[in-house]
Amino acid sequence: MPRRSDERSAVRPNSRLSREGIVAAAIDLADRDGLAGFSMRRLAQHLGVDAMSIYYHVRDKDTLLAAMTDAVATEIAAGDQPAAAGPWTEQLRALIMRARGTMLRHPWAARVIEERDNPTPAVLLHIERVLAIMRGGGCSVDLGHHAIHLLGSRILGFSQDLFDDNGDGAPVPDEWAKAMPHVAELAAAASHTGALGPCDDDAEFAFALDLLLDGLERRRIGAVA
Repeated sequence: MPRRSDERSAVRPNSRLSREGIVAAAIDLADRDGLAGFSMRRLAQHLGVDAMSIYYHVRDKDTLLAAMTDAVATEIAAGDQPAAAGPWTEQLRALIMRARGTMLRHPWAARVIEERDNPTPAVLLHIERVLAIMRGGGCSVDLGHHAIHLLGSRILGFSQDLFDDNGDGAPVPDEWAKAMPHVAELAAAASHTGALGPCDDDAEFAFALDLLLDGLERRRIGAVA
């Protein structure tokens, strides 16, 4: 009796599919439903094909997620203009804020990047751009190394806050406020009705980025003084 071939190899590839088309459709689905609603079966439904035919182009879901984040990281450089003539800090700020805009369009991508052990090729190319800007601005290899650790995920335009302080949270209970008056004061000020108003995530991201870049520039100047 002839041996049955693996079910995956028994299905012929769908001529309508391509790896690029699958990745683009997967990004569209993840943008719409988030990772919680993402699966190979739902992707197949989204494409209008049999789920098994997708596996001729991508080995498994992890491979597909890596390709999706690679495509998203590639978007960061899609609108690249000739290198700015300004200070390296302004050039790097512009690149990182462009990365943030990309991540805001694809909010699921940050989680995938954080959960990966190794960066994808496009993410590495983005880091290469970061280092090229720093080296072109007179930063040492050592300072570039420190910057990669210091900036962390901010290089790719996202960061993880300790808690959500967008002004929608419940007020600090009175019994807690007595023991933590400064936390209560800040929570009240950062509420919708408080003096500071609800936090602007973009503004807070830019504020932290500016502080970090200013600190790196002071280190660069100190090293050459």
